[in-house]
Formats: sequence, C-alpha cells, structure tokens
Amino acid sequence: MSTVVDHTPEREISERFGFLRRSYAMLVKEFIQLKRDRVSFAMIVMLPVMQLMLFGYAINTTPHNLPSAVLLQEDSDLARSVLKALENTAYFRFIYEVHDVDDFDNLLKSGKVLFGVEIPRGFERAVRRGDRPALLVAADATDPVAASSALGSLGTIVQTALKHDLYIGNPPEMPFEIRAHARYNPAAVSSLNIVPGLVGTILTMTMLIFTALSVTREVERGTMESLLSMPIKPVEVMFGKIIPYVLVGFVQAFLIIGIGVGLFGVPVLGNLFLLALLSTLFITTNLSIGYTISTVVQNQLQAMQMSMMFFLPSILLSGFMFPFAGMPAWAQYVGECLPLTHYLRIVRAIMLKGATMQNMRFDALALAALMLVAMIIAVTRFRRTLD
Repeated sequence: MSTVVDHTPEREISERFGFLRRSYAMLVKEFIQLKRDRVSFAMIVMLPVMQLMLFGYAINTTPHNLPSAVLLQEDSDLARSVLKALENTAYFRFIYEVHDVDDFDNLLKSGKVLFGVEIPRGFERAVRRGDRPALLVAADATDPVAASSALGSLGTIVQTALKHDLYIGNPPEMPFEIRAHARYNPAAVSSLNIVPGLVGTILTMTMLIFTALSVTREVERGTMESLLSMPIKPVEVMFGKIIPYVLVGFVQAFLIIGIGVGLFGVPVLGNLFLLALLSTLFITTNLSIGYTISTVVQNQLQAMQMSMMFFLPSILLSGFMFPFAGMPAWAQYVGECLPLTHYLRIVRAIMLKGATMQNMRFDALALAALMLVAMIIAVTRFRRTLD
C-alpha cells in the first residue's frame, strides 16, 4: 500500500517565490521601458517642477503695479501729489499720460491699461476754494480680481496726497470726491469674465489634443506611410489634417458663446465677423502647435503628455485664472509667447467692450506671428521625419 506525502507547504512557498520573481521581472521591465521612453520620463520630472515654479513665483492673487494711464487736464502740484499717492499704494503704475478723452478711452478698451485717472481742469483751484471737485478713476472691470483690490485702496490716498500740500496733519474733511467707475463689468459678475475666457481655454485644449493625436494615430497604425506614398505633399497633408478641426473649433466656440449669452447673459457688444476672423487665426495657431507636437512624439501617450505640458502654462500665465498684469515681468514675457494670452484679450475686448480691429491690432499681429512660426516649425519637423 503506497503512502501519499503532502507537499502543500513546499508548494505554497514555491508559488510565493515564483510570484515574487515574476513581479520583480515585470517591475524591471517597466523601469527599462520607462528609461527608454524619454519623453514620459521628462514629463514625470517637469510637470511637478513647472507647477511649483509657476504657483510659487508667477501667480499672485493680489496684483500690484497694474498698468494705468492719466488724463491730465491740469499740471499742478496737487495733481502730481495725487498721482504720486496712487503710485505709493503699489497698485497703480502710470505708463501713459494723455490729454485727449479718445486716447484715454482707447487705452482702456484695448487692454493696454487697467486703470485710468482723470484730473479735470481747475482741480487744485476748486479744492482750495472748497468746491469738492470730482476725481474720476476708471477701471477695466473685465477682470474683477485685478480691479477690486486697487479700487478698495482709493479711500486712503487722500490723506497721503494732501497732508503736505494743503494741511498739516490730516485734512478736516474730504476736500474732493473720488468717483470710481468700473467699466465693462460694473457689477463684477464673474461669468462675464469666465465665459469669454472659456472659449479660448477649451479651444486650446481640444485643438492641441485632437491634432496631436490625429497625426500620431496615423503613424502608430502605419497608415501615414501609405498616405505619403500617394502623390501628395507634406504641406497638403498638414492642411488636410488641420482644416476639419477648424470647423470643429467653430462649432465649439459657437456653443460656448451661445450658452454664455443665453444662460449667463454675457453680452456681445463687438463685431461678430471680427470675432470669427480672429478666432480662426487662434484655432489655426493651436492646430499648428498640435501638429508640431505630433512630429516630436512617438506615440499617443506622449502626444497627450506634451499637449498638457503646453496647456498648463497657457491656462496659468495667460490671465484666465489669475490677473496677467500682476505677474512678474519674466512670467509676462512667457505669457506673451502663448496664443491664449492674446486671444483672451481679443475675445473679452470684443464681447465686453465692443473693441474694433484698431484696438486689437497688437494682439492680432502677435497671433499671426505665432501661427506663422508654428506652421514653419511643423512643416520643417514633418519633412525631417520623412527623410
């Protein structure tokens, strides 16, 4: 009669060690694959570093040194003292001095300044006579966050401005009236600021990802080689890939603006044709950047990662989430190189201010230059990948 020997403990130990060996082999394999995938490895390092740098150094929810203009109809000692007191609050930085109301309005409408101070003619004489003249402070309130802190500091400037000019110590009463006028969004409704910005933000994200994935998908499936074997040039392939997504971008923009107007009461004061024309320019610029990304990466995962690498500084440094004018100079220089920065100024100016092409000339030219650079890089990179 044979005896059955139970090897269950040995079998369990063997299976346990086998599980560990196989898991370790997979772990080593993944690390080797990650090492070879340099783009993904760079994203792992760059994304947290970029977020830390941007939030730590570039983002400021209480902006200072905001660009301002003065309509100086009287050049007197008291007028200069008021302007100096405004600058001493650290909220205002006067970069323009104009003597015409139209120039004053155009600076605000184009977004070159966020504040305008009007000192009327005969201001000092009226103060000395006790007539309490009005000092107008006009604010571009399309970004309520940037305007609110500065407008809140206006009540303290009178004491500083008049202490050495008219009185010793504090003046007995307010010698003139400060009229703060929040233009374009006087009720500080956040939806009037957010909804136009969402047009640019959503278009940036979708246009980048759609184009980058579309081209990369062709390469992964091997259909790009058969496509290029046909009598078609690389530039024609590029335009054939881009044009359908221009129409997709139009549909997205129409939906966002339509919902914003219908549900949130966002006005469209400017020319819709001008908005459509500049939106086309913006969409084409982002599609060209997405096409460039597709020529750098090797697969769809890398395309998604690199698109997010471009989208992250765009949403943080463009003025969509945080006041652009409150960022340090280096962050503003980076922001000026992003298409979303210029489009946000354009869409908010046209919808909320009724701006014209003359007001948007700088941002339109900047978008055109960025589109041209992106297209040249995209075509050049695409031709090199074929050689």
